[in-house]
Amino acid sequence: MADKKQAIMVWGGWMGHEPDQCVAIFAPYLESQGYAVEVFDTLDVYLNTEKMMGLDLIVPVWTMGTITREQEQGLLNAVKSGVGIAGWHGGMGDSFRNNVDYQFMVGGQWVAHPGGVIDYRVNIISDDPIVAGLNDFDMHSEQYYMHVDPSNEVLATTTFNGDHAYWIDGVVMPVAWKRKYGEARVFYTSLGHVAKDFEVPEALEIVKRGMLWASK
Repeated sequence: MADKKQAIMVWGGWMGHEPDQCVAIFAPYLESQGYAVEVFDTLDVYLNTEKMMGLDLIVPVWTMGTITREQEQGLLNAVKSGVGIAGWHGGMGDSFRNNVDYQFMVGGQWVAHPGGVIDYRVNIISDDPIVAGLNDFDMHSEQYYMHVDPSNEVLATTTFNGDHAYWIDGVVMPVAWKRKYGEARVFYTSLGHVAKDFEVPEALEIVKRGMLWASK
């Protein structure tokens, strides 16, 4: 039997995003897909160069917080070398606000969610396998307004109305994208504010497919 693929999930930071509960959703899924999954609640795993370079997939679930230069370089060097990375919402898209090199890898950074938890629609705009066969769907969650990299390959979007910030009425914002960083595949979606959001089948499926696509 072939060796299992190796994945790590690293959770922490602001607990309002329920990082541990979200890990509990996706770690068993990866295991069901033949991965050996290790879960860490410290960024120090990024310092273990041998472990990091031997991975197939990194799933960061860490909102805000701080990362040392050495931890950041350990993560980015692994990804640049070809280790895939995939994540969601603030756990990947609002992790380390002072670290632009990290944000460059992700392809975007959260800056606002006007109105807080609201009803909004997600539009599938691609036939990429990550979203193929999925229809547009509704969320009751935070509608993320992000600063995004124009090199991203956007898979799904949402359109803001002016109800909570009139000057962004009609803005079309990416909700899910994939991109390259060095030799690696990077997947991100702004869905998934709390674990309950993944009760929406499309939100759950997009993350599942995104993780598998990003994997080395």
